Amino acid sequence: MGLRNNFPDTGEYMGGYSDGWCYETAFMGSSLQHCFDMVRIFLEEEGYGHIPLPADAKELLLFKIPTRNRQIILFEDNGYVHNPIKILFPANDRKQKKLLLQVYNELLPDHLIRFHKVVERRKH
Repeated sequence: MGLRNNFPDTGEYMGGYSDGWCYETAFMGSSLQHCFDMVRIFLEEEGYGHIPLPADAKELLLFKIPTRNRQIILFEDNGYVHNPIKILFPANDRKQKKLLLQVYNELLPDHLIRFHKVVERRKH
């Protein structure tokens, strides 16, 4: 069935965790390209194969925020974002051998507004 058609309510799923709104998992490998290849395969298997992705890890790096200032990274997504997925660089991975994947439940009300954090920004 895949994640896209059967989004888990809460709990563990395929090595990650879902709160019903967002599924999060990490991919670690021998290189950034290896991690990215694993993310790509996972997305295809889970029903997200049609979503445009960077061509390779070199292109993915173009989406990385060029700063070590953790305060900036707290407020911005450090990586590639294309509804309903985010492929993010962890702040503490200097060797670039890990990627974080977040997949958002498109079936929830106000999905697009919540995905882009519009609601959160308007509260402040």
